[in-house]
Amino acid sequence: MTPLLQEALILAPCALAAAGGGSAVYFARSAARHRQAAGAATRRATDAAQRAAAQEEEAQHLAGSRLPGLIYAMQHGAGDPTAVGALLHQVLAGTDTDRAHQTVLEQVFTALSEAATRSEGAARVAVQATTRSVQPLGYELQSAITKLLSAGHDHKTLELVQPIDHTASQLLRRLQILGVLTGMWPGRQRDDVPLLDAVRGGISRIRDFPRVQVPPARPLYVAGRYVEPLVLLLAELLDNAARHSAPTTPVEVSFVETHNGVSVEIHDAGPGMTPEALHEARRRVSGQYPVQFTELSNPAAFGLHGVGVLAGRYGFRASLDIEHSRYGGTRAVVQVPRTMLAPPPAQEPQHTAHRPAATEPASAAPAAPRHSPYPVADDGLPVRRRRGAVAPPVQAAPDSEPPPPRAGQGLAAFASGTRSAHHPTPQEPTS
Repeated sequence: MTPLLQEALILAPCALAAAGGGSAVYFARSAARHRQAAGAATRRATDAAQRAAAQEEEAQHLAGSRLPGLIYAMQHGAGDPTAVGALLHQVLAGTDTDRAHQTVLEQVFTALSEAATRSEGAARVAVQATTRSVQPLGYELQSAITKLLSAGHDHKTLELVQPIDHTASQLLRRLQILGVLTGMWPGRQRDDVPLLDAVRGGISRIRDFPRVQVPPARPLYVAGRYVEPLVLLLAELLDNAARHSAPTTPVEVSFVETHNGVSVEIHDAGPGMTPEALHEARRRVSGQYPVQFTELSNPAAFGLHGVGVLAGRYGFRASLDIEHSRYGGTRAVVQVPRTMLAPPPAQEPQHTAHRPAATEPASAAPAAPRHSPYPVADDGLPVRRRRGAVAPPVQAAPDSEPPPPRAGQGLAAFASGTRSAHHPTPQEPTS
């Protein structure tokens, strides 16, 4: 055997081994690539299944949580489609699914906002139209009652008609509040009046007026354009204090003069208010939140809402608290800025006739009648008459038979308030 043949026989197995090893490496690498591709496909399938499950859960979350949350927030005045609820799966943030759900929220928000605006506008127009049609009838009724009271001075007639007049005043007050809530003007222009007369005007428009204790007069006058809003505002707070306290307890009014104006405090002896009710009442009287007719409670309560609207429109400040009540109930405070006060009117000089001493003895001179802002009959009751009409002669009560103590004072105070409400005229300051 030649050496060349021997080398060939030796190298042939080596070549075959090398070729087999290369094939094994190739097939091993190919198998690894196939395993990697299969793993990637499996992961993609798993991710797709998870994403589909997440999208399905996100759709359920949108329908069951985010949309109801948006509706609830809008019903309570805090709707915002960009901040109501978050994605259940943050992995979907910024994806087409997230943008589609946000679009749905925005469309629902826009549709509900437009529907609420239309409903609120329709309710406001309906209330305003009703008020405009009924309020003149109330004024006609009160004017007819005033003429009836001015036509005669029979005590029995006064006793029968006065409660009707009082009921008409309460009816007109409620109509005024409804009109104020719809943006109407309170409806009466007045001259400057003493602050005490403004308080009495509010007292004359509530049912339980005899329970209200008024403070002594102060030399403070309210400017004419603020008189009717202040009277209406005080009437609502006084009515609220009287209705939420026992009929045997007083409602006390007091004045506190400050550097920036004067505060009118109203104290009742009611049960007070829960923290939730006090928070809601303070929100209403603050005047910082618009009144929505479609969001009022059932039965609807307009009084404190009207206080807030008047305070916000004219610049008063109204507040409620239970910590400083004198009788353990609720204290209402109305701050009247000094810019709303007017200087007292100049007093007209009193002209007195001077008679010579020799003409008539001093003992024969009749006693000067006591000053009274309205004519008073024998029993202390007021005598009503038209403005400018000549007062009928009133016989003074004989000295030997004076009227009983405090006879007619309650009705006289009420008549003073109603007279101020019906015929606003400047009055002299009381001392």
